[in-house]
Amino acid sequence: MALMQITDEMKRVDAYEKARGEATYLCDFRLDGMLYARMVRSTKARANILSIKVPVLPEGYYFISAKDIPEGGKNALHMIAEDWRCFAENDVRYIGETIALLVGKDRGILYELEKKVEIEYEELPAVTTLDEALEKKAVISGEDNIMCSLECEMGRSVDEALQMADTIIEETFETGYQEHVHLETNSVACNYENGQFVIYASAQCPFYIRTSIACTMGLKPEDIVVRQMTTGGAFGGKEHFPDVLAGPLIVACNRIRKPIFLIFDREEDMEFSVKRHPSRTVFRTGVDRNGDILGTDIKIYYNAGAYLSSSYVVLQRGVFHSTGVYHFPAARAWGYGVATNCFPTCAFRGFGAPQTLYAIEMHMDHIARRFGLDPAEYKRKYFLKQGDETITQGHIVEKVVLEEMMKQVTDASDYFRKVKEYGIGSGKGIGISFYNHGGAFTGNGEQAIIKAKLKLRKTGEKVEILCGSTEMGQGFRSIMRKIVSATIGIDIDNVIYDNPDTSKVVDSGPTAASRSTMIVGFLCEKAAKEMKERWSEGDFEVVKQYEHPEGHPWDQATFRGDAYLGYGWGAAVVEVEVDRLTNEVSVKGIWSSHDIGRPIDRLIVHGQVNGGIIQSLGYAAMEKMESRNGRFRQTSMSDYIIPTSMDFPRQEWFLVDNPYPWGPNGAKGMGELVFNGADAAYMGAVERAIGRDTFSIPMPPEDLQGVIDRR
Repeated sequence: MALMQITDEMKRVDAYEKARGEATYLCDFRLDGMLYARMVRSTKARANILSIKVPVLPEGYYFISAKDIPEGGKNALHMIAEDWRCFAENDVRYIGETIALLVGKDRGILYELEKKVEIEYEELPAVTTLDEALEKKAVISGEDNIMCSLECEMGRSVDEALQMADTIIEETFETGYQEHVHLETNSVACNYENGQFVIYASAQCPFYIRTSIACTMGLKPEDIVVRQMTTGGAFGGKEHFPDVLAGPLIVACNRIRKPIFLIFDREEDMEFSVKRHPSRTVFRTGVDRNGDILGTDIKIYYNAGAYLSSSYVVLQRGVFHSTGVYHFPAARAWGYGVATNCFPTCAFRGFGAPQTLYAIEMHMDHIARRFGLDPAEYKRKYFLKQGDETITQGHIVEKVVLEEMMKQVTDASDYFRKVKEYGIGSGKGIGISFYNHGGAFTGNGEQAIIKAKLKLRKTGEKVEILCGSTEMGQGFRSIMRKIVSATIGIDIDNVIYDNPDTSKVVDSGPTAASRSTMIVGFLCEKAAKEMKERWSEGDFEVVKQYEHPEGHPWDQATFRGDAYLGYGWGAAVVEVEVDRLTNEVSVKGIWSSHDIGRPIDRLIVHGQVNGGIIQSLGYAAMEKMESRNGRFRQTSMSDYIIPTSMDFPRQEWFLVDNPYPWGPNGAKGMGELVFNGADAAYMGAVERAIGRDTFSIPMPPEDLQGVIDRR
């Protein structure tokens, strides 16, 4: 390669090794004397454990349980709270909960041994749906199964606004589970090396892992080393869930003192890993006789599963995005994380925002059509503008360019002509959605909690990036090397950025929340600028730490203030045709526009836009995952359907230039934004095509028939 300009498009630095199959994933990795582990899991949603009968184990095979946690340790994993146990002990709280590990050198023998472990249960009443939990069929958390909650309100009194309304429109929208389907399954290994436990992980957040499992062992986080391996996709599924593998593994390694690998097969990964939160969003919206919105009262319920994990933070983002890209005279949102005896839910691309953004977009569509108005023009009246109040009683800090984005996608798609031509119920439809995503951690999270650091080390003519952020397929290693190359003015081949090792790099915070480029990349740019000025000094290091811009207050106790300093913004149009005989939906066109500040690399952005929108369309159209009595029904790629390159047409995409002052070269976050809106545009198009309102996703053809038959 050569000297990079920030405006140049580049081939990703890891492209060739991955395309050629040369990248070393954890399943390719070998350590001398390595053993394998297999989980012994609960088969009951809620029960007391009466007894565990372990078969006679061959020599060199081990059964590891909570009894093996060392003195001074806890049977807990420290995520946001310490409620998720390392091992189920005395009782089980969901199907798939880890009771023990079987460890040995032959995975086939482990599989047979696992089938011979006999566990006697006393079953207890379980709640496995939102309805059962809210109706208190059994109480498993607090007094009412509400694991966490929050409330936000802005504008005038919502109650007064609803009293003044000519009509109150009440609607309920639901979304289902979604499986991450990262190309590489969950996998973690643990070894004891030079007096320290070393975790090798396919993961997003190496520093999260060591913090989580340190309490299990009674150690300090810095006593554990975590090395991120080449990671084949994550989408949030490897943010906290690697802790659930690493905790039992470190306990086993402490007893056996040999390297142990725990690698899920695809069926395990689908049946026994975290998913996107199912949701229910209920609107009571008051309108006057012309259809103008006076105020809206929103109640949001997320199925958190048996343990908190990241649900409270996911719920917060869902609440903060529940009014979408719109400013209403009055709005109030109540959010509830509901405990159930289901597999715990956790992070997924969009992190709680897609559920409520889908709901508000469909609600706005329905109100518009109820009053004979076009959804695009109706939504446009309520677009947020710079300085507008948000639902957290903060304000929009940046310039909002939704008008320009709307024009791009409506012109390119010929939206307004097609709306008139297709009408309602013709079998053809075109839909439009608008969406946003707050970049980085909410409020003062970056300043008070994360406190991200980045280090650059100059050695001769080479510069090494030492940060805890990870590459998981999104192109971050390429982006960071490009920032350093372009800023300092050195060949990109002289910039080194390896997978992080927590004993060598500084903690840059999690690779999540659309924060990596806008926060860590900005630190990298600042460090590179200083290094360029000092280049002649020889070998040295530069360390930068996040500094929050002044004048943007946030109260974490009340959730009041500027939740986000910068949002990514999006607009999408989707055109469909519905086969009246089979209910199959053919997507005829996809158009999108995004404001991500200013792109660091358009080629990488192009890949993110295409992938995110297709993943969103899969969420709406086909990715159906059902839980019955706490057990997932779809556990393979033959019955959980995801989009392929043949399912959707070539996309047309646009960007607007709207540089962000606190991002590298003006860049904002985008990884999650591009997921957040195509689902609603697709469902809006389907509704127009069939002449019926819909209230849930996913909506595969078999479910569409029920909507069409509804009178």
